[in-house]
Amino acid sequence: MGGLGKFTELRQRLVFVLLALIVYRIGSYIPVPGIDPEAMLRLMDTQKGTIVDMFNMFSGGALNRFSLFALNVVPYISASIIVQLMGQIYEPWKAMKKEGESGRRKLTQYSRIGAVFLAIVQAGSIASMLQGQSAGAGIPVVYAPGPGFILTAVVALTAGTIFLMWLGEQITERGIGNGISLIIFAGIVASLPGAALSTFQQVSNGEISAFAILVILALVVGVTYFVVFMERGQRRITVNYARRQGGRQAYMNQNSHLPLKLNMAGVIPPIFASSLIMFPATMSTWFGQAGAPTGDGWRDQLMAALQNLSLALAPSEPLHMLLYGAMIIGFAFFYTALVFNSQETADNLKKSGALVPGIRPGKATADYIDGVLTRLTLIGALYLVLVCLLPELIRSFWSVPFYFGGTSLLIVVVVVMDFTAQIQAHLMSHQYESLMKKANLKGGSRGLTRG
Repeated sequence: MGGLGKFTELRQRLVFVLLALIVYRIGSYIPVPGIDPEAMLRLMDTQKGTIVDMFNMFSGGALNRFSLFALNVVPYISASIIVQLMGQIYEPWKAMKKEGESGRRKLTQYSRIGAVFLAIVQAGSIASMLQGQSAGAGIPVVYAPGPGFILTAVVALTAGTIFLMWLGEQITERGIGNGISLIIFAGIVASLPGAALSTFQQVSNGEISAFAILVILALVVGVTYFVVFMERGQRRITVNYARRQGGRQAYMNQNSHLPLKLNMAGVIPPIFASSLIMFPATMSTWFGQAGAPTGDGWRDQLMAALQNLSLALAPSEPLHMLLYGAMIIGFAFFYTALVFNSQETADNLKKSGALVPGIRPGKATADYIDGVLTRLTLIGALYLVLVCLLPELIRSFWSVPFYFGGTSLLIVVVVVMDFTAQIQAHLMSHQYESLMKKANLKGGSRGLTRG
């Protein structure tokens, strides 16, 4: 009965994740009041190949429809980055991190508050920009521009972001996997059929050759294999446990390993980098196309500057790739430092009587581990940059839809690996508990027989 209950719990968690993602997808089709859906789709068609495509990919097409979830969890991710950075440089928050679970809850609450503030700012910016936009034949995107529409859009989009924050936390707590990552994953996967259809249409129109399609498929398979290989890669530091004397028994030296993952930061650096570069780039793209010259020198110069910035930050442009790659490397080192403390690990090894061969315990061990981790993180960061930017380099030679990006493929593969690993952990836990119960039952029956 216990095993059946464990499987029932796993099934309930999987069903909860599925239902939560269905709710997310339904919400991404509910438009913000005051928007002409057809005009919005036409406007988004003019943004193909720009950074707006990347924003739309993360939202699962919600930005295309300007739905309640158009901002997705991007404000929450941006707020989390700011809070974590402040936790490293602001002394009161550094002290709060050392308080354990209570401190973590306070910082999480700050992230939520920051996400609401950023959502209000981003929603207001997008709503203001859309009021000046029109689709083909001069059809306005907004039915009735004005303060009423801006207020409605801000409330709707902010409420959508708050709901997704709550939904992500519920998935993490009551489901399996990281809720925020699964929401981003669902949005990317939902965009793939449209990307595939667009590619096949380009093939049928002769815009892309069959050879290019074969190269794309080979690239996807090769990158997927490479990601799996690198995500499973680790460096094992040999650890020896000193010989111990217990009564008349002597315990021999025991060898063990301290495993250090090649990419300890996971998929967080590309997500962080994308969220930081997407919104300002999207705003510069849209505001830079807000209209024809007005004769106002200052305003026209600003529009021209925004147009130049949007062109420079477009996918496959050198500035975009340089900023994106630098952010990924920076966040890889930053996030690794957050999740792994070399000094704390060295102290724990010392307390347990463990030694790294040839290294003195304490600070010397911490420095050694830190040096190994720095080299691993550099390799892992370069791997992330390669995976995220390689398709953009390929795309500069072939006209391929923007959603065939390394970032989206990386997120999908890593989230699937993490999700599968957590399911296996649940199953292993069930098997272990079953074995322990059987052992206890056998032990009890032997005791009764002897009695």
